[in-house]
Amino acid sequence: MPGIVYGTDRDSVSFKVNSRRLRAVMAEGHALFDVEVNGGGRQPVIIKDQQRHPVRGFVQHIDLLRVRLDEKIQATVPLELEGTEDAPGVREGGVLEHVTREVTIEALPTAIPDRILANVAKMGIAETMTLDSVSAPAGVEIIGELEEIVVATITAPSEIEAEEEIEEETELVGEEGEVPEGEEAPAAEGEGGESAESGGDEG
Repeated sequence: MPGIVYGTDRDSVSFKVNSRRLRAVMAEGHALFDVEVNGGGRQPVIIKDQQRHPVRGFVQHIDLLRVRLDEKIQATVPLELEGTEDAPGVREGGVLEHVTREVTIEALPTAIPDRILANVAKMGIAETMTLDSVSAPAGVEIIGELEEIVVATITAPSEIEAEEEIEEETELVGEEGEVPEGEEAPAAEGEGGESAESGGDEG
C-alpha cells in the first residue's frame, strides 16, 4: 500500500507498506505510532488522512504526519456514546440520534486519546446534548464552537408510527365484526320483529 510521511522540518517521504501489517497497526486504535522509512530511524507519526475504496472500504492510500513529542498538535478522534441503554428518553421509547461522530482535539502527541466518550445516560425525550457537555481527558482540549455542535438528540416516536398503530387497531376492530367463513350473517329485523327477508308465499 502506498503512503506519504509529511513533516514541517523535513521533506515529505513516499513509502510502501504491507497492507496486512498496516491493518493490524490501525486495528489497535492507537492515535500515535512509530514508522521507519528506508532505514532512517523510527519516527513518531499520526494518521493525517486515508483514502478508502469506494465500494469495498479498504484503505488504498495513507498519509502520515511526523510529529514532535514535546509540541501540541491538533488531531481528529472518534466521539462515541456511552450509557445509551440507561437514558430515560430511550427507556421511554424515544429515538436516540448520534449526530457528531468525530471531534478535533489539541494535545501532546502522547496524550492523544484513541476516542472520547460522551455519556448520554441522563438524557430524556426532546433533549439535546452539545459538545460543551462532553468531558475531555486531562491534557486534552476539544476545539470548536462547543455550545453549537450537537452530539446527540432524543426525539419522541414519530407521528407516522402512531398512525400505523391506529391503523392496526382499526383493522382489528373490523376483523371482530366480520362473519366467520361458512356462516350466514344474521338477518335484519323489520318492524314488529319480523324478518326483513322476503320469499314467503303471497296471500
